Amino acid sequence: MIDLVPMSPAEYDPYFERLVVEFAAEKVQSGNWTSEESVRRSREDCQALLPKGLDTPGQHLYRILDTHTGERVGVVWLAEDGRKSPPVGFIYDLEVEAPYRRRGYATRAMLALEGKARELGLSTVSLHVFGFNHGARALYEKLGYEITNINMSKSFKKAGDRQPDA
Repeated sequence: MIDLVPMSPAEYDPYFERLVVEFAAEKVQSGNWTSEESVRRSREDCQALLPKGLDTPGQHLYRILDTHTGERVGVVWLAEDGRKSPPVGFIYDLEVEAPYRRRGYATRAMLALEGKARELGLSTVSLHVFGFNHGARALYEKLGYEITNINMSKSFKKAGDRQPDA
């Protein structure tokens, strides 16, 4: 069993710094940003979403707690968007720490988060998954999340690069 427990102020700063670095790396890996600009842009994006940290209205950051062991096994972040009627939610982050992966924690956390979303009166919950993250995509599809958009890219070699023989 798991429980979603609101993130404490002591947990927030280390979480935020890790979030900035990991999001930057994912944007570089996906080809959206250069490594030189990635951390700055990531920090700007994250600060815009969480200008008051844990006190930012409509932002719900939880630690995922294993109720049998009492251990924190990950984090999840749900945002409310009340500009739409009825209001909707967006999952900005779901992370299960490495030693706990592939043990069902992410599935249970997502189901618990959906319960929280219903309690908040949200009609829909959406999320973004990077194309290279096949495991996360499989999890979300298994839970009934449907693809709403697909961005695709094709990179070309630079002038002077050797082209493969045809």
